[in-house]
Amino acid sequence: MSHPAPHRDPQGSGCADGGDEEFLPPVPDAVDLVLESATMLAVFAAERLRRIEAMRHEALAPILGRGAGAVEMAERSIRLELSAGMRITEYAAGRLLMQADALVNRYPSALDALSGARITEKHAEIFVDLVDQVTPELRADVVERAVALAETEPVGTFRRGLRDLIARLESRTLEERHAAALGGRRVVVESGADGMGLLMLHGPQVELHAIFGRATAMAKAIKGSPGETRTLDQIRADVVADLLIDGTTAHLPAAASGIRAAVVVTVPVLSLLDDEAAAAGDPPVVEGVGPVPLSRARELCGGEAKWMRVLTHPETAVVLSVGRDRYAPPAALQKLVKWRADRCMGPGCGVPASRCEVDHQIRWADQGETALENHAPLCKGHHLVKDNTDWVVTQVPGSGGALEWISPTGRRYVVQPERKVPVFRSARAGDASNAPF
Repeated sequence: MSHPAPHRDPQGSGCADGGDEEFLPPVPDAVDLVLESATMLAVFAAERLRRIEAMRHEALAPILGRGAGAVEMAERSIRLELSAGMRITEYAAGRLLMQADALVNRYPSALDALSGARITEKHAEIFVDLVDQVTPELRADVVERAVALAETEPVGTFRRGLRDLIARLESRTLEERHAAALGGRRVVVESGADGMGLLMLHGPQVELHAIFGRATAMAKAIKGSPGETRTLDQIRADVVADLLIDGTTAHLPAAASGIRAAVVVTVPVLSLLDDEAAAAGDPPVVEGVGPVPLSRARELCGGEAKWMRVLTHPETAVVLSVGRDRYAPPAALQKLVKWRADRCMGPGCGVPASRCEVDHQIRWADQGETALENHAPLCKGHHLVKDNTDWVVTQVPGSGGALEWISPTGRRYVVQPERKVPVFRSARAGDASNAPF
């Protein structure tokens, strides 16, 4: 969750003693001017959608009641008129018509948020695309929370958050829907130009993320070999082809041949044991995928070493720290830091935590400790920005892992972790001590 701080008056204008000096508002800086333009774009986008829906309503009014065929032809005519007038494709015009109909007639609260520039046009597009897929009986529960989410989160975080919200509400039917969708798994080859093509595997997301993760880890190991000139994408494609064709990694460098797939699955522990507890609690979640059926989660938690199992309980958790005794965080602490955040803790970033570096917010050289309250996962790009620019990044004390980013212009953004890690407390009355698990 990111919250820009209000822009302060750098000159402290205004008269403290109630004198007659004229008040001078703060002079906008370059970022203020960009944000002002973004606000105007959102306001105009909302007005454009209202006018598009008004145009559609006016064109359809004379032919209502003449049958589905007449309405369909009128819709085609409206789409063509809009695309020709705006000089866009008919597909783009159709998207605008669909969004205008949805926001004006079904989701006016989202349109009001766009009019007030509390969300962007991209937020509104994602809102319509995802909420329209929700079953009508659940849609009322989604809309209000989705608008609130859009008003506080960047686009990427909003998209993931809304998908998770919808999945949680629909989790009661996730088992049946997943079983039905599983029947559609397939492999498809599409021919391309210059002797190239595209191999597509449509299957369960858990396996697909595991395949991609293993190929990426192997490619990174090979990338570091002496004389290697291929890009990471090229190596990853070659690794997948070698594994599928030869079925072995014996010919690969030793650093890559032993790499196996790894998936992080988080399950409320009682859900593994009791179906009633599972129905009442949150659904199981796989990192980078989202909610999965309980049967799949129970399978993943069945004891195979390639799965990292994180079992949560509403009253107990683990807090690890090694203080100043060592620089590198222990493996258990790295896992906990990444599990808590789930993603890179850069504003709006969507890189899974499993592909991030564990960073000391207070540098080791500045007496920072190797501890949960001083660690967060950052992707390579955000790690470089933190360490090599004027951005100031600190973990908010007592927040459970939230990071505060202060930009070179003084604006403040707070990024919340996906999960909170509570402190274990003794059950003895009056014992307020905290103890690590």
